[in-house]
Amino acid sequence: MFFNYKKNKVWAENLSIVMQLGLTMVGCIGFCFFVGLYLDRSLGTKGIFIVIFTLLGVLGGGNVAYRQILENLEDKKEHRE
Repeated sequence: MFFNYKKNKVWAENLSIVMQLGLTMVGCIGFCFFVGLYLDRSLGTKGIFIVIFTLLGVLGGGNVAYRQILENLEDKKEHRE
């Protein structure tokens, strides 16, 4: 019943990459959402900063995830050579 890492190495590495990308996106979007929420409550606006900062979180998270994918692909390419 124990996990055999040697047998499932590729699967485990791919799963960790997918989880890292997902958590990166959620973290960026969540952080920006709560910054927008704080600003809306502090300034008395009605949701404009939530929308702006959530969109910035999506763009920022997508950018970070894209760079992580490129970095991972470069590492695998160097590993093969």
